Amino acid sequence: MTKEDWLQHLEGLHPKGQAGIELGLERIRLVKAALGQTQHCPVITVGGTNGKGSTCAYLENIIDRAGYKVGCYTSPHLLAYNERIRLNGQSVSDEALCAAFARVEAARRQAGDVALTYFEFGTLAAWEVFAEAGVEAAILEVGLGGRLDAVNCYEPDVAIVTSVALDHTDWLGPDREAIGFEKAGIYRAGKPALCADPQPPKSLLDHAAAIGADLRLVGRDFGFERDLENRLQWRWWCRSGERVMRRSLAYPGLRGPIQLYNAAVVLAALDAIADKLPVTMQAIRPGLIETELPGRFQVVPGKPAIVLDVGHNPQAVKVLADNLSSMGFFDRTLAVVGMLSDKDIAGALAPLKGKVDVWHVATLGGVRGTEATTLAAIIAAAELGGE
Repeated sequence: MTKEDWLQHLEGLHPKGQAGIELGLERIRLVKAALGQTQHCPVITVGGTNGKGSTCAYLENIIDRAGYKVGCYTSPHLLAYNERIRLNGQSVSDEALCAAFARVEAARRQAGDVALTYFEFGTLAAWEVFAEAGVEAAILEVGLGGRLDAVNCYEPDVAIVTSVALDHTDWLGPDREAIGFEKAGIYRAGKPALCADPQPPKSLLDHAAAIGADLRLVGRDFGFERDLENRLQWRWWCRSGERVMRRSLAYPGLRGPIQLYNAAVVLAALDAIADKLPVTMQAIRPGLIETELPGRFQVVPGKPAIVLDVGHNPQAVKVLADNLSSMGFFDRTLAVVGMLSDKDIAGALAPLKGKVDVWHVATLGGVRGTEATTLAAIIAAAELGGE
């Protein structure tokens, strides 16, 4: 079977298809056991509403530069499914991916024709790729929530929650407290559990305390300071017992003030597992500076100025709006936008109110896509401004 054959097969396994979401760990654990998967290297699990992709990219680049073989599993992809599974920054080959799919399918049948979702099947295949390649570190990005997400069937040596905001409320709950509890589900007893949200929900704090996780919070246990004397640098700090460790660093390669939160939690996570996966400043400095991530406030070189961004909830679009404001003066701003129908479209686009001169709306295909006419009506009803 070709990769396209396999992806079509994945879409047809679960009654809800590629867009299907059915949270729970029972199905994936059955097939994981049939595969005989065991953990052979340190695992870093990254959850959160926004910032997961950037955090994973920083981790991947630093660990790669430290000389390790590192696997990184993220979602969704932009152009090709292979982007979801990377080895030292390179997308997995079709051959390795298809071989992994075949092993997962055999185990799925052995386990009783388990109806895996598209994401569950891909998660198991990612681990198969990592095991076959003999990676020395694995970075796993949570797909949705945390507690019942497929990635949570693996045991993290350190777990990161980047931020907690409103998104996927139909699945995770109506407010930050409900969502915070779901995100905190990736924490483990006695293991480093980091949170980069400066105002973490009480539910996250309570869950970490209840299970005895080694909770480390931004602003309390680690953090960052802007260097007022040298605007090209910032300082990262981390508590180690009675001692406070500080490091001066050049600003990370990804744009926007929020990236200092992501970079700070990355360094704190690596410090937390330094006994298992030591990295040096010689790897950290270029690892942060040279990290690139398509679609995260990606500025395309040339004129006119073109920015590509995948923000799809109020917090992410607020960051986009702030970043646009810091770009300097432009006499007109045109927005090309497409949205999924299960998003809070009006709420997500609200931070751009009055900042766009002309809206160009696009229809997204698939069962979750929004028609252009519907999107235009929402923008008009929300009085977001522009033509």
